[in-house]
Amino acid sequence: MSDIAVIALGGNALTREDQRGTLDEQYRNALAMARSVRSLLRKGWQVIIVHGNGPQVGNLAIQHEEGARLVPALPLFSLGAMTQGALGSLICLALHEVCGTEVSGAVSVVTHIVVDKDDPAFANPSKPIGPFFPEAEAAKFAESRGWTMVPDAGRGYRRVVPSPTPQAILEADAIAALTRSGHIVVAAGGGGIPVVDDHGVLRGIDAVIDKDFAAERIAVAAGANALVMVTGVPSVKLDFGTPQERSVADLTLSEARQHLADGQFPAGSMGPKMSAAIKFVEGSTSAEQPRFAAITTPELVYATLDESHGVVEGNRGTRILAADVPTSVDTKELVG
Repeated sequence: MSDIAVIALGGNALTREDQRGTLDEQYRNALAMARSVRSLLRKGWQVIIVHGNGPQVGNLAIQHEEGARLVPALPLFSLGAMTQGALGSLICLALHEVCGTEVSGAVSVVTHIVVDKDDPAFANPSKPIGPFFPEAEAAKFAESRGWTMVPDAGRGYRRVVPSPTPQAILEADAIAALTRSGHIVVAAGGGGIPVVDDHGVLRGIDAVIDKDFAAERIAVAAGANALVMVTGVPSVKLDFGTPQERSVADLTLSEARQHLADGQFPAGSMGPKMSAAIKFVEGSTSAEQPRFAAITTPELVYATLDESHGVVEGNRGTRILAADVPTSVDTKELVG
């Protein structure tokens, strides 16, 4: 069986910070990702794509709130399901355009993920969704709609919602079977639709699961060899924002744990990606074919997974490895 790579694509990779989020903009961004996937297919990889939906579900929530006087507004978990369908279709069409007959097919799976109704995250909303607002407008939304609004990176205020830990994937077997049959599978869009077990009945609950944690669960369930988290920077940086800032090519599992414990990777940015990477690699059971994780940009996904690429400045992202091998740290800035 071919190696399997799970690629976690952020919602910001489909709607970038300098974009309004039109369909044309999102499709062009999806085409760029599809070209990276095509390179992996040609190398013999099978691919599962997990995507975020932070900008998209936030925008959809605003549309529903503004239109509530005309039609009923739907709960957040339903909006998440809508973005799964819309973005899944977008990504599949981009894959068909770029890959053509090189792939058996591209299919988007509506994915439900079980969470614990008593997860502490429900009492501590932390996942930003939607656009940035000025302080006065944010205060208005907090009062009129009951939204939790917080300052975000000095760019204004954003709505935050609960982000519980994923426990189980209802469609795990279907995703694995489709992957084994040669399909590119788009799954757990927006981190999956969160559901809870209510006395034996599964019910949706308002939250947005972190797509990196959902991707880790998908990767384990599908027997993946690699978990790739796509972000806006070419590689992981240590001592970010200081004169000692440097880019890391490889990290051993023990090094990654230590850097995370030391606060090198903040919770609001690189922290969830590194936590998901560590959890995935920790579960590696095969010495002959150990799991590894990677963090990089869409353009460098193929180079990061291709062992024939050496560690040359700017040519691949960061890998988190199970084995204690020598760590390579680039002393210069990586350029994507």
